Amino acid sequence: MAALRLPTPPPPRAPAPWLHSSHRRRVAAPRGAGGGGGGGGAVPPPPVRTLLIDNYDSYTYNIFQELSVVNGVPPVVVRNDEWTWRDVYRWVYKERAFDNIVISPGPGSPACPSDIGIGLRILCECGDIPILGVCLGHQALGFVHGAKIVHAPEAIHGRLSELEHNGCYLFNHIPSGINSGFKVVRYHSLVIEPDSLSEDLISIAWTASPKMLSFLESDKPDITSSTLWGSLDNLFVTNQSECSTTDGKMPSINDASELDGYRVLMGVRHSTRPHYGVQFHPESVATHYGRQIFQNFKKITTDFGLQTPLLQERKVHSIGKLERSQISSPDLKNFVANDLLHSARLKLWDSVGPCALPKRSSGDKCLRLQWKKIDNFLNRIGGSENIFSVLFGHHSAEDTFWLDSSSVDQNRARFSFMGGKGGPLWKQMTFHLASQRANCGGNLTIRDAYGCTVRNFLKDGFLDFLDKEMQSIQYIEKDYEGLPFDFHGGFVGYIGYGLKVECDASSNSAKSSTPDACFFFADNLVVVDHNNGDVYILSLHDEYSSGNGDGDYQNSIHSLWLANTEKKLLRMDAMAPRLSINGNSSINGNSFTISSSVNKQRFVIEKSKDEYIRDVQSCLDYIRDGESYELCLTTQMKRRTDYMDALKLYLKLRKQNPAPYAAWLNFSSENLSICCSSPERFLRLDRNAILEAKPIKGTIARGRTPEEDECLRLQLKYSEKDQAENLMIVDLLRNDLGKVCEPGSVHVPRLMDVESYKTVHTMVSTIRGTKMSDLSPVDCVKAAFPGGSMTGAPKVRSMEILDSLETSPRGIYSGSVGFFSYNKTFDLNIVIRTVVLHNGEASIGAGGAIVALSDPEAEYNEMLLKAKAPTKVVEECSQQIYNPDRSDSMQTTVS
Repeated sequence: MAALRLPTPPPPRAPAPWLHSSHRRRVAAPRGAGGGGGGGGAVPPPPVRTLLIDNYDSYTYNIFQELSVVNGVPPVVVRNDEWTWRDVYRWVYKERAFDNIVISPGPGSPACPSDIGIGLRILCECGDIPILGVCLGHQALGFVHGAKIVHAPEAIHGRLSELEHNGCYLFNHIPSGINSGFKVVRYHSLVIEPDSLSEDLISIAWTASPKMLSFLESDKPDITSSTLWGSLDNLFVTNQSECSTTDGKMPSINDASELDGYRVLMGVRHSTRPHYGVQFHPESVATHYGRQIFQNFKKITTDFGLQTPLLQERKVHSIGKLERSQISSPDLKNFVANDLLHSARLKLWDSVGPCALPKRSSGDKCLRLQWKKIDNFLNRIGGSENIFSVLFGHHSAEDTFWLDSSSVDQNRARFSFMGGKGGPLWKQMTFHLASQRANCGGNLTIRDAYGCTVRNFLKDGFLDFLDKEMQSIQYIEKDYEGLPFDFHGGFVGYIGYGLKVECDASSNSAKSSTPDACFFFADNLVVVDHNNGDVYILSLHDEYSSGNGDGDYQNSIHSLWLANTEKKLLRMDAMAPRLSINGNSSINGNSFTISSSVNKQRFVIEKSKDEYIRDVQSCLDYIRDGESYELCLTTQMKRRTDYMDALKLYLKLRKQNPAPYAAWLNFSSENLSICCSSPERFLRLDRNAILEAKPIKGTIARGRTPEEDECLRLQLKYSEKDQAENLMIVDLLRNDLGKVCEPGSVHVPRLMDVESYKTVHTMVSTIRGTKMSDLSPVDCVKAAFPGGSMTGAPKVRSMEILDSLETSPRGIYSGSVGFFSYNKTFDLNIVIRTVVLHNGEASIGAGGAIVALSDPEAEYNEMLLKAKAPTKVVEECSQQIYNPDRSDSMQTTVS
């Protein structure tokens, strides 16, 4: 990589006065605070204001969340190419808006200017500002002062090490050494070469042993025999440069390297400046004492002296992309620097809140909901499959949807939602990107229930359109009181992987043959409660429409639909013995015949085994060079499927591979059907503003006997490679939720649980957080899409690398299917284990996460395992020729 020409560092100066307690600047008490002996109440310290430099990493907002809690006010996040040095100088020195700076992790090397951006000049010029560098930021601190950045002895990603440290105040109140409980998560391929450290830098931490730990070996820290360095009550260290070991000598990583080759440098500090670096990730969910490190850095900052001593004079502010409402303390709102409340980089944060307008605005709708409930109905008629087939299975189930919880074991999912072309509010929205670059906009086609079609160009893209559509809807919460689920009607469909260019990706490698997004607005739907067998019938109408003459008509339409649907369902009770269609050779009277000639074609995998393995090796090379921690490499397999009944295929797929986030979608105008058996939730927002992600990383086949099956389950559970994969994606999803969740609310209630499905065991984690009140549902999706389990980390750089390796667009695969309810909840899956039928062709995507521990041959076999269930179903269905000319006898019977 090209060498970076650095600005001339400042001339050497005398030892910094802040190192000595007698000269250290203290934070003055606010005006009006009681002096010593005055008997007044203690005045809380002012919050610490951090400038957080984001090196396009997928863990930056985990640091943001930690700093928000520790500092008392969220930091300002600025990407490394977003501000010039003039901007930094203005806000750090002229405006005195920050007390310290944190430089985030990131892909690449500090020797590459585009990887580190403004970070190097900050480290050179801001000698009197406390700075903490994490991972790439740590390497940058070494690089600025002449150290060499080299490949680590081993690329370590998502694995843990025990650390020793020298008692430096950054590690105050943290134990040290083997079995001390100080275990940290590492994501790095490069390190500072310890022998190249200049006199300006002092090593302060290193690995305690060559042994790497997996998460399950590290989730119970034992600190009973540890020696704590310092104490939280010891607020000031007389001279932080004089921390020593018991024999009075400073431990040296250089000396350690000569004696113990396994010792990898894990922390440095500057000898005279308040600059620190840690190679590990204190913000990771699996790092022990991570928050303590951030608390210690805050204490170092306050000991050094805040930029402006008086709270009344300070410009305490919130994150640049958020509103004043994110500042937790009302006392701080008057001290917000208005110029820093918004960032021009992302429009993500500029949404208006939920509409509650007293008067109708142009284009607004006031949707009212009516619903009926049939108690304990499901068990009497043989399951939700029969309900769908009777109500929506006629005419090849054209323009229908079924969000199908076909696997409800262990309470993984409870509700299924289904519907078809409905009442006056029904419409279909089909979107194609105009090009494959960011901010390119696209073409939207809207088809309503009466067949009218309108085409528009959306300059700001589909997600912006969807956001405005949702914001235009007013509703009354009382309408859905008593409903135990969150989808009450609204938008249902899919977001294709290519829409990543409307989120944070810069481009797509190729154009998808399928639409980039396709949704229905469903005003009528049926909901099945799999827990107790209740069935609900729901219908929406626009109350505002009564003012323009067609309100009575709309009301009568949706009331009639409710009555007719209830009537059809109740009739099913009487004919229940005739409704068992599982395993039969017909659906709704359409017949099939076995053919030996149709089945001559087979799936063709886009890349040969050798080509796929070469791609895996390329991923390993990128990881080794520090360009990524994890890369989700995928491929496509395709075959012709003329004369195949898509609904029949889906019914067979849901039977052979049941899944909690399965789905059926048919868009007849696009000749498109989606048969999805996904076990993975991308993101959900419930009525309590709780966001939840459930990423899957780690898959193994089921065993042929109970004993073999249990052995395989345990093999997955204790696999160091799969644990590393899962941990990396958990930290990535914590980051994505951290962008849009209240500070301190992001947590991981379930980490690396093994769930068992019909054909595979999978490793699943659950991440939750509370959405910030001024952000919309679409804001949350834009912050996290595409799902990190389908990209890798860091997400932006990983997507760029994958685009260079994958030769065809992913299309619908790797995107999301689900709903956006009119009352601002949503639930979206990850499109995996899915057959996409489009224009007479079936396509199936499959792949896996490549990490430093990956074996190319094993990765190829895992890709085939994931594709096994959907490809098997297509092959079986291809042996049957569909005859569409038979009458829809079942539909006729119950009408």
